[in-house]
Amino acid sequence: MRKTIGILALAVSFSTIVSCKKGNAAAKVKQENVTIANQRDKEINQGAPEIAFDKETHDFGVVEEGFVVETSFKVTNTGKSDLVITDAKATCGCTVPTWPKEPIKPGATAEIQVKFNTSGKPNKQSKTVTLTTNTAKGQEQVKVTGMVTPKSKA
Repeated sequence: MRKTIGILALAVSFSTIVSCKKGNAAAKVKQENVTIANQRDKEINQGAPEIAFDKETHDFGVVEEGFVVETSFKVTNTGKSDLVITDAKATCGCTVPTWPKEPIKPGATAEIQVKFNTSGKPNKQSKTVTLTTNTAKGQEQVKVTGMVTPKSKA
């Protein structure tokens, strides 16, 4: 038992000595990262961007299976700094969003296009598109719904 405790104490002492190298931590900081962080802090102090949609849900109504239907959502930046949408993902591969890649200035409006492929998707459908943004919430959602009439089997 004493040997185990002794070996354990020796191992802890050795790892402490090895991991505590002397060095200048400030020299490891990249100036580029400091500049980016300062810019980000400046924007945060101005106020976070806020997003407003013309609608949050679009109902395609009754659609025949096999068609691709599409709609657009108007997005307005009602905040005080640039709105950036970094990603948009749908709950299903049958729904494809296209979003603006450039920042949306305060007061400006842009569009998010959403295409829904009804092939193989009969009956009531509801698909959500999640936007990854630089708003306070970090994520925003829009939804498309519709009733897909199955193809007649002849």
